[in-house]
Amino acid sequence: MYFSDLGVIALILSLAFAIYTVIAAVLGALRSAPQLVASARRSVIAVFAFLLIASAALIVSFLTHDFGVNYVAQHSSRAMPWYYVTAAFYGGQEGSLLYWALMLALFATIFVFTSKRAPAQLVPYVLATLMGIETFFCIVLTVVTNPFVRTSVIPPDGVGLNPLLMDPGMLVHPPMLLMGYMSFSMPFAFAIAALITGRLNADWLRSLRRWSLASWSLQTMGLMLGAWWAYHVLGWGGYWSWDPVENVALMPWLTATAFLHSTMVQERRGMLKTWNLFLVIATFALSIFGTFEARSGLINSVHSFAYSNISNYYLAFLIIVIVFSSGLFLYRLNRMHPEQEFDSIVSREGIFLLNNLLLVGITCATLWGTLFPLISQAFRGQTMEVNAPFYNAVDGPLLILLVLAMGIGPLLAWRRTSTRALWRNLCVPVVLAAICAAILPFFGVTNIAANVGFSICAFTATAILYELWRGVRVRHSHGEVLPLALIMLFLRYRRRYGGYIIHLGMVLLVVGIIGSNYFQQQTDATLKPGQDMSIAGFRFVYLGNIDTKDTDHETVAAQVQIWHNGLLQRYAYPGRVVYNNYQNQPTSQIEIVPFNLTDVYIFLADWNGSSQATIRVFINPLVTLVWYGGILMFLGGIFCWWPERPSKRTARVATTKVRSAIGKRKTPGIADGGVTVS
Repeated sequence: MYFSDLGVIALILSLAFAIYTVIAAVLGALRSAPQLVASARRSVIAVFAFLLIASAALIVSFLTHDFGVNYVAQHSSRAMPWYYVTAAFYGGQEGSLLYWALMLALFATIFVFTSKRAPAQLVPYVLATLMGIETFFCIVLTVVTNPFVRTSVIPPDGVGLNPLLMDPGMLVHPPMLLMGYMSFSMPFAFAIAALITGRLNADWLRSLRRWSLASWSLQTMGLMLGAWWAYHVLGWGGYWSWDPVENVALMPWLTATAFLHSTMVQERRGMLKTWNLFLVIATFALSIFGTFEARSGLINSVHSFAYSNISNYYLAFLIIVIVFSSGLFLYRLNRMHPEQEFDSIVSREGIFLLNNLLLVGITCATLWGTLFPLISQAFRGQTMEVNAPFYNAVDGPLLILLVLAMGIGPLLAWRRTSTRALWRNLCVPVVLAAICAAILPFFGVTNIAANVGFSICAFTATAILYELWRGVRVRHSHGEVLPLALIMLFLRYRRRYGGYIIHLGMVLLVVGIIGSNYFQQQTDATLKPGQDMSIAGFRFVYLGNIDTKDTDHETVAAQVQIWHNGLLQRYAYPGRVVYNNYQNQPTSQIEIVPFNLTDVYIFLADWNGSSQATIRVFINPLVTLVWYGGILMFLGGIFCWWPERPSKRTARVATTKVRSAIGKRKTPGIADGGVTVS
């Protein structure tokens, strides 16, 4: 018996238990049968256990080089290091879907053990929705694209992993991004449960807040890792090309960001109920659309898997999700009336609404650009594509307005902000932004659009830091030393100040985007040993090529000296790697040398033996801030997500409520909500 046989059995059993969970959870809710709901909980754990066994069986098949499994033969070889062999588990279509299903089962299992925090009426329907999604993936894995299919003729060695995937980025980016896609299932399941039960107050939002933060943080890091991978592997000097698969990964992140902001309005004022449900449904639909696009080949992309009939199943599933959720949404529409109305546009809820409109506007523009080849083919009979200039022209201004709204929002009060208070709060950030705009031309920033972008970023950063200083000053006035006041401010108001960390990260990210897009310089030259080229105060001396051969690949590296201000800084070795099974697909070894906040990016474009090379150099100012900003955003998301320890005052309030609830009952040791009263 092969491990692949064990994997097949495990997939079939996981499908059976997923179907059973849906049935048991729904019947348990309809019949008020807690035994059935409890059985559904245990069944979720069984689904996870069997998918874990299936995943382990596939990984073991890779590590033991069982090339009788077609998927293993197509994505690994004996010459690959063990860590790339393991990562090949999710390197192809079948394995990535199995990983998706495994992570969904893991999150569902975590929910089973933490579901006491959620409203009891929602739990069965959350489980049923999650396992309904799981059922789809298990059907696809079992019937359509099974990763354990065996070949009749076992090859002596495998083809190997795609050379572009033979990179450390392979170990972190795909699992993080796939987990981000999958995790949007959790908010969607809560939304469906709320629509089915009619419990459309803020309870369902509070229950999924941390799930939403986790999803957002995972997708944030997935996107940043993808940008970093593209930057140091593809050799074009950039990190975001507005490729369709990049776009579909960005869109659910945008709507999830909008949702996280608008939930605060519903929790605080009882408004935007309809809007929040729409955003949750749209986010999940976009995540399924992203998975569909990467596997359909419908729109040309360098990231897509080869076309297969799995795309038809994904399209059908996407249609079912949209029709089912839209039907529930319309059915409950008359119960989503806001509890309060907007008092003034100049208020925190007003700026949150603007924030949402800008995020959704960027989403719609990106979706339009992504689908435009299909639209043009349908209406004009020819495929027309939109490229980076379209997105930069449309999404760029919306992004800058979004950054401006991020700066204004914290300075506004809920309900209404007076003109006097508004000016008092905006005075310092506006003055500093104006100073920034005035002095930037003296530092070479003569482009008006870049100047405006930098100045708005300065305004927003100042507004956030000013708000932070005001909070610290209040605590300091009550006797806390400044460092302690800062720490306690973050610990006591984790969600609010974690959001400020995210916003500061976003400002750094945007500054990096502006700098690396408006002020990037590029040059290339075909050189012989001893010849040099210069750009932006740097001089590059070419010394020749170094050719190294290994068992499964050959590496050609150019030896280059980097000089700056008349001093030799270091040697660089940009190169190309040619794998035996992928002769027509050489991969790049990019040399990226940071100088302060500027990257010197060196790419070997072509070579001729050891006597000649075409060297391409990019100078990318401020690009380092893109990575710092992304890390800060991720850390801010984790900080917001991290559970708070209840204070003594909170515990006293909870105890008082419990004592009031039990009234005259004198029974000792009664527990309620985690608080025991004796």
